Amino acid sequence: MTERLYYQDATCRTFAARIVERLTHDGQPAVVLDRTAFYPTGGGQPNDRGKLGHALVVDVIERDAPAAARGAVLHILSRDIAGDEVTAEVDWSRRFDLMQQHSGQHILSQAFIAVADAETVGFHLTDDTLTIDLDKKSLQPDDMDRAEDLANQIVFEDRPVTARFVTVAELAKLPLRKPPKVESNIRIVEVEGFDWSPCGGTHVARTGQIGLIKIVRLDRQSDGARVEFRCGWRALADYRRKHQVISQVANAFSVGYSELDQAVSRMQAESKDLRKKLAEAEGKLLVYEAAELDAAAQDRGEFRLIARAWADREALHLRTLAKKLAGKPKTVVLLGSSGAQPVFVFARSPDLALDLVPLVRGAIERIGGKGGGGKPDFAQGGGPSASEEQVRAAIEWAVSQLVK
Repeated sequence: MTERLYYQDATCRTFAARIVERLTHDGQPAVVLDRTAFYPTGGGQPNDRGKLGHALVVDVIERDAPAAARGAVLHILSRDIAGDEVTAEVDWSRRFDLMQQHSGQHILSQAFIAVADAETVGFHLTDDTLTIDLDKKSLQPDDMDRAEDLANQIVFEDRPVTARFVTVAELAKLPLRKPPKVESNIRIVEVEGFDWSPCGGTHVARTGQIGLIKIVRLDRQSDGARVEFRCGWRALADYRRKHQVISQVANAFSVGYSELDQAVSRMQAESKDLRKKLAEAEGKLLVYEAAELDAAAQDRGEFRLIARAWADREALHLRTLAKKLAGKPKTVVLLGSSGAQPVFVFARSPDLALDLVPLVRGAIERIGGKGGGGKPDFAQGGGPSASEEQVRAAIEWAVSQLVK
């Protein structure tokens, strides 16, 4: 069994050890040491990284089988290393970040119980994200604020954080936030006078080392809620990024950041008014455009034909034009637009018996797509990216099917 140095001292950064086994794991060299300060992935906490001799430690896992080897910690390496005695160095910046996040999670989880009677049922910690899943979906913004305030109060009080293995008798006397998942070698992490949790992870020595705890998002789920938050250096980095964005936007509006919400509200009102005026102008232009297309309709004996292809035209415009033009008697309208999202809109007047659905599907197939549908008198659909020439060729094919 590997001696776990991080249980004794989570701040251990360098150590000497002896290689007791060499092997490969998923094609990469790996070793088992007689002692290690590298934390293996488990308990919701990612593994440590660092150096072992001249090799990088890229992953650390606890071996589950065979039974005789349980407790062995595998160090997955970037390359083979020579010799049996090695010196190692844990990536401290990453370790301390994970300690801040994990310890902050213990405090915030207990804070949600205290202010909202919301139990943590899930915990997710990666190099980028930190979330807890709560069993209460009726959480309100005020609950978020009160839990955040209480959590930071515990941080600012700089309470001791201790970890120890306890006996069954000692365990029965502790006000645990959650029951242990193991039946032996139970380790309790205590935030003095606030939280007692069974946990095998690495933690700070005092709550002040966690730094700020900041909730950044609440997602309501069918059976509860997911809270995303940041602690310590992550919280500072998050604040810095958001401050930079807010400052840039405020400068763009030539206002102070405290006036930014008012500036955005004005912009939204102006944008809404402009969109309304633009829609009215586009509607008038479409009337004129429909008149021009109608005047240029081709006489095909049994019906009038209007066929046209454009580049990057909005589907809504094509549908509006098709409906207006198909309002005239004995009229068939075949419209198409090219671009990243090409579209075909085929329509006919009610006094014709043509079924346009097969035509629009055939046109779509000719640009490499599938699907399309609608009604016999109004069919539409799109396909993959296509040039104006491809769309025009597809419409010409549809015309050829009409005049057979």
